[in-house]
Amino acid sequence: MDGNALFPEVARAWANDILVWIGFGTLAGLLAKAVMPGRDPGGAVATLAMGIGGVVIGCGTLSFFYEGQRVTPISPIGFLVATAGAFILLFFYRLLSGRFFREGDRGAPHIRRYGRRAPARAIHYED
Repeated sequence: MDGNALFPEVARAWANDILVWIGFGTLAGLLAKAVMPGRDPGGAVATLAMGIGGVVIGCGTLSFFYEGQRVTPISPIGFLVATAGAFILLFFYRLLSGRFFREGDRGAPHIRRYGRRAPARAIHYED
């Protein structure tokens, strides 16, 4: 009976922790995208996933080195390492998506131009 009475409290604590990690993960992902210059290869869902992954990586790594202490993204150090984890994930995401390096270029710079094309000029022939 005693174990069943604790189940709702444990479930509530887990749900609270998961929602906190999602919320602060989103903030960490947005901050990592704001800090890293350049165009970002992802939308809102990618930012959310990258932020949550950054929270797991950053806070998990810090918890590993500080044995016995619980690190949450609510604390300032937890938010800092969560943002660093999201920054690292964004860097590797850009690296693997080909934003930094292009295969087979052999040193030739790859220039991507965004924007509108110049209008085509009419060719006039004189008789």
